[in-house]
Amino acid sequence: MEHLYEKLTEYAKGTDYPYHMPGHKRRAFGALSPEILRMDITEIDGFDNLHEPEGILRSLQERAALLYGADESFCLVGGSTCGILSAVSAALPMGGHLLMSRNCHKSAYHAVYLRNLRVTYLMPPVMEEFGVFDAVAPEQVRDALEKDSSIGAVLLVSPTYEGRISDIRKIAETVHSYGKILIVDEAHGAHLGLGLTREPGCAGNSCQAGADLVIHSLHKTLPAPTQTALLHVNGSRVDRQLLRRYLRIYQSSSPSYLLMAGIDNALQMMEEDGDRLFVEFHRQFHQLLSELLHKCRHLRFLTAIPDVEKAADFVNSREQDIGKLSVFPAGCGMTGRQLYDRLRRHYHLQPEMASDSFCLLMFTVGDTKEGYQRLLDALIEIDSQAQEQGESSLKDIPGCGKELFMKLPAVDKMFREAWDLPGEEVPLTECCGRTSADFINLYPPGRPLLVPGERITKELLAAIERYMEQEMNLQGVDEIHRTICCLTEETCRLQ
Repeated sequence: MEHLYEKLTEYAKGTDYPYHMPGHKRRAFGALSPEILRMDITEIDGFDNLHEPEGILRSLQERAALLYGADESFCLVGGSTCGILSAVSAALPMGGHLLMSRNCHKSAYHAVYLRNLRVTYLMPPVMEEFGVFDAVAPEQVRDALEKDSSIGAVLLVSPTYEGRISDIRKIAETVHSYGKILIVDEAHGAHLGLGLTREPGCAGNSCQAGADLVIHSLHKTLPAPTQTALLHVNGSRVDRQLLRRYLRIYQSSSPSYLLMAGIDNALQMMEEDGDRLFVEFHRQFHQLLSELLHKCRHLRFLTAIPDVEKAADFVNSREQDIGKLSVFPAGCGMTGRQLYDRLRRHYHLQPEMASDSFCLLMFTVGDTKEGYQRLLDALIEIDSQAQEQGESSLKDIPGCGKELFMKLPAVDKMFREAWDLPGEEVPLTECCGRTSADFINLYPPGRPLLVPGERITKELLAAIERYMEQEMNLQGVDEIHRTICCLTEETCRLQ
């Protein structure tokens, strides 16, 4: 079988002179590695064309479909973002009606804007013990479809950023019984359905569970370069030609062969060595969690292993992704941001993200034994230094932030209209009751706290103050001038 990375490597050793793009002419310039530049090519003879694949790239996509259990797969070099934009655009006509979970990535909202879609939100339930979104339940989808027959497609996130997994098989059966299309943003689940996650009792992936369109970010949870992803399609509910059209629109017309070679390399590793890699991944993660659950008295963990007694029988969970570990340090008298900073500055461990109440750590087949040990030692030391805080639940600890998620904000203007209306910067002290003209979100993960057209509340403003105090990455707020972009009062009066 011919692999793109191997073919690029061989071509780089040849004598062909490039009278074509890219401009570096496969020579070393500046500090960039010459090995990388020698393999950086365009659509020359023998290397196929991503937008009309007939050779090695077509073979690559067929291998991806076989590996994930899809009817057809497409390589993405613009990350899951272009996959979500293409999937939503192909699933619904201009002005169509989308049922989507509120915790979708901002790219889903961009698709709504570009296609002028009407939106109904699904509010995922909140896990009271931890104050984070749980997965959307099949009953929620069924109830929404029963109430409104105009909905044309459903878009869910599974796994969520914190690793909560929906029952996609039941949801797909429900969605299809109403004749609708199911799109699953499975960006954080590219490892699901591979290796040990194929075993009975495991979640598997959304392709295998019957979703029509599934998006995977390979770079998030597999050994692939940043910006690499896959879009899978199943069944006949989605127009494949229309989907290809939108992929040509949203993807670069000059896709990087280095990135596509990275996709090829990651899939080859899973095909040839995936079982061994996942066995070792599960073994190391299981050992880490068993030690933490046994030795930590103050730190709390949202994980697929609920307690040390059940850890011995653990393989994987239908409800929680093994690759995500949310650490709640309230029992140590710390916020999530403080734990994040301590791990980064004192132990030189870089977490994925910080919320006000927890710190998120990600694990993949790429982690080393040393990496696991360093984290284990750090968390045990942090826990051992903590003072006894009592048995208070997280719902009683200020700063959890879950009050923002309990209900949807009031809508003053439809999002797709509000984003185009004139706005003005308004001081935070004067924003309560005003209408947002832009998104407000923490990044990562990039899911909105507020969408254009929604009303700003005192609870949101209190959370913004907390986030700024903790120096979290808050988008949509001018922290220097302490303002938010709101619709002008004249615009609101004219509604």
